[in-house]
Amino acid sequence: MSYEEAAGVPMMGLAALVFVRDWGNTQSGQRVLIYGASGSVGTYAVQLAKYFGAEVTGVCSTANLEMVKSLGADKVIDYTQEDFSKSGETYDIILDTVGKISYSGCVSSLKKTGLYLIGDSSLSRIFRGLWLSMTSSKKAKFGLAEEETGDLIILKELIEAGKIRSVIDRCYPLEQMAEAHTYVEKGHKKGNVVINIVPIDKT
Repeated sequence: MSYEEAAGVPMMGLAALVFVRDWGNTQSGQRVLIYGASGSVGTYAVQLAKYFGAEVTGVCSTANLEMVKSLGADKVIDYTQEDFSKSGETYDIILDTVGKISYSGCVSSLKKTGLYLIGDSSLSRIFRGLWLSMTSSKKAKFGLAEEETGDLIILKELIEAGKIRSVIDRCYPLEQMAEAHTYVEKGHKKGNVVINIVPIDKT
C-alpha cells in the first residue's frame, strides 16, 4: 500500500478492530449494522465485521452506497431515503461511528441481548447507555479504544492477505491543514483524509 493508505491504519483501523473484535466479540452468523459505514472508522469496521463472519449492513449517504458495497457489506441503506430503525429488522450489534442517529431507534433495533457500540459519544448518550446496561438485557459499550502493538500487526497481516484495505478520500499538503479540517468537518468524506507532512517524490 502507499504511504497515504498506510497512514489511516494506526488510528482508525485500530479503533475499528477494538469495536468489532473486542467490544463486540463479533462472530460468524451475527447480524451487524454499522452507521457511518463510509467514514474513517466505518470503512475498516465493515471489512473487519465481514472477516469475522458477520452479516453486515452498512448505513451511509447516497453517494457512498457503491463504495460501501465494494468493501463487502451484504446490504447498504441510504439514510437519506430510509430510516433503518423503522424497518422492523433487528441486529446483534449496532456500531454508531458518528453519534448522529436516534438513541431510542438504535435500542429498538437491537435483538433481546443485542449490543449498542457507541463510537462517538455525547455525555447524554453515555448516561443513557449506562442506564440501558443496568436495566435491560441489551447492553451498551463506549469509551476510547486502547491501541496495542499486537493489534497493529494483526491489521498488517490482514492487509497483506488482501482482507482489508484503506479508503482514501483526499490528500492535503501540510500547508493546507486548515482546508483539510474544513472538508472533514462537513461530515461527508469517504474513508480517510490524509496530510502529507513531507511531499513524496513519485518519480
